[in-house]
Amino acid sequence: MNEAIAQTLGAYAKAWQAGDLGTIMAAYHDEFVLHYFGNNPLAGRHAGKATALGVLGDFSRRTNRRLIEIVSVMAGDTRGAIITREQLGPDGAAIEVERVLVYRVTGGQLAECWVYDADQAMIDRLIGPV
Repeated sequence: MNEAIAQTLGAYAKAWQAGDLGTIMAAYHDEFVLHYFGNNPLAGRHAGKATALGVLGDFSRRTNRRLIEIVSVMAGDTRGAIITREQLGPDGAAIEVERVLVYRVTGGQLAECWVYDADQAMIDRLIGPV
């Protein structure tokens, strides 16, 4: 286990649960890269902190995203992961999903993230057509 990865992801998860936007924003490296999968307008590789965070914000707006809980924080030798339970969808019709966010950490900051959803087709429908 890489202790630096564990500490970085642990602090990020704690800030996310607390809604500490300042700490959350500071956790991202300036050259952060986000990888979203699927067949939707947000799918692809998004490079640069501002660009990637813009896509994350767009995802949250489109899906009415809300964190329910951090299920697990894991760290290996070169990557770490956070498993979350989140609520997505419009009020009154929201569903709960588990998501796996795999991170590469550099210098104590999040450098890269791959987002894996259990039901990618459902995520694609929530985001909207390409």
